[in-house]
Amino acid sequence: MKFLPIFAVLLLAACGFHPVYGVNKYTSVGVEEHLAETEIGNIPNREGQFLRNALIDRFYRDGRPAYALYALSVSPVSESRRDLDVTIDSDTTRGQLTLRTAITLTDKASGKILIRRSLRAIASYNIIASEFANRVSEQNTRENALNDLARQIEEQLALHFKNAQ
Repeated sequence: MKFLPIFAVLLLAACGFHPVYGVNKYTSVGVEEHLAETEIGNIPNREGQFLRNALIDRFYRDGRPAYALYALSVSPVSESRRDLDVTIDSDTTRGQLTLRTAITLTDKASGKILIRRSLRAIASYNIIASEFANRVSEQNTRENALNDLARQIEEQLALHFKNAQ
C-alpha cells in the first residue's frame, strides 16, 4: 500500500506529462518569460482598468518589458445581469453577472495573429434587503469575475507559449 504513491508518480512521469510553467528538459525558455515579454494594451472602462491591472500583476514579475515581443489586445468588457431565484412575492434573492471579452495576441515583429479567443466569466451573488450590501456584494462579484477573466487570459497565453515550443 505504501508503494502506491510512488507508482502513481512514476506512471505520471512515464506518460509524457511535464509542467506548463518553469524551465525543464523539454523547454529552454519558461512560459513566464514569454508572458513578461507581452505588452498589454489599454482596456476601456473601469472594468477594463481593473482587468488590465490584474494582468499586469500576473505577467510582470520583474517590471514591464522595455521591448515587448508580443502585443495583447483585450476588447472592452461587456456585462450582463440576470435575476435568479425569484420568490412568490416577486422578490429576487440571487443575481448573476456574466462578463465577456475577447483577446488577440499578436507577434510584434511579424504582425501575425497568434491567438484570438472569446472569454466569459459567470459569477453570482446574494440579494438582500439592504441596498448598500447589495451594491458591495455585486461589486465584489464583478471583481471576482474580472480576476477569473485575467486567470483565463493567462492560461490561454501560457498554453499557447507552451505548445509553440
